[in-house]
Amino acid sequence: MDVPKLLDGRLKIRHLVLIDALSRQRSVVGAAAELHITQPVATRSLRDIETVLGVELFERGPRGVTPTIFGVAFTEHARAILAQLNQAGRHVVELADADRGTVSVGTHLAGSNVLLPQAIADLKADRPLLTVIVREGSPEALSSELEAGRIDMIVGRLTAPSTSTLTRIPLYEENVEVFAGAGHPLAHTDRLSLAELSNLPWILPGTETALRHELEEAFARTGVPLPEDRVEATSFLTVRELLRRTRTIAVLPSLIGRADSHLVRLPVDLPSVGHSVGLTVVAHRALSPAGRTLFDSLRQVAEQRLSGESAAEV
Repeated sequence: MDVPKLLDGRLKIRHLVLIDALSRQRSVVGAAAELHITQPVATRSLRDIETVLGVELFERGPRGVTPTIFGVAFTEHARAILAQLNQAGRHVVELADADRGTVSVGTHLAGSNVLLPQAIADLKADRPLLTVIVREGSPEALSSELEAGRIDMIVGRLTAPSTSTLTRIPLYEENVEVFAGAGHPLAHTDRLSLAELSNLPWILPGTETALRHELEEAFARTGVPLPEDRVEATSFLTVRELLRRTRTIAVLPSLIGRADSHLVRLPVDLPSVGHSVGLTVVAHRALSPAGRTLFDSLRQVAEQRLSGESAAEV
């Protein structure tokens, strides 16, 4: 097939925005609602761009739309173009006023309690007019936001190596441990096993997280069934309040649990359950000046933490 001519004026930016919305919503109705257009307009625009490309981007079905191999590929390019346009506008504004600007960072549990707040505090001390937007979400949702340029970077657990589109930068290694509320009956126990805790109520990470799979493997290795009395949550505020108010126990990154006076670590061995905390950015996409400032601040805070650990060990 001939290479489609995408610079002849038929392809519009609104087409790229629609493709991004369709890929996320998996529904013409949902995409139309998000973009504040009518469903017929969205349907017509999708047909227009498929005509330009000469291929079908989405399979239509009674429950919505599913991207074809062409749709998956084109969505990736559409998001990259939209991200570059968003960044270009922000870059111009920041060059006009070097003390201002906006940086958006996504985060999930690991790194959100200590690393990110400290980095933001340091950054704001030097550049108080720079706006930092923090968005929480699952790793999968944040990755889509990152690729589309709606956030500049992700801070949190690194669960996969770098790819051709995403660069993952480890900052430090962190263990996870079992925690309970400070008044828990087992708070002052010398040693515990998973078997001894299996009948207690637990808070587990969501099934979509890598930590959940690692915990399931840890239970399986010890021959202990996964606790039946459980809550699944990734919000630290929810987990913290449940630990404080009930007899539940939960697995948390060490930095988060040990920094909270209302929580206590339970002496349970969790072999092979740990993680790297780091940054995820889009490969080959330069950060804006504001994004680079936060990026540098995060690395400095991580280096200070590692230096502090080394001094403590000595």
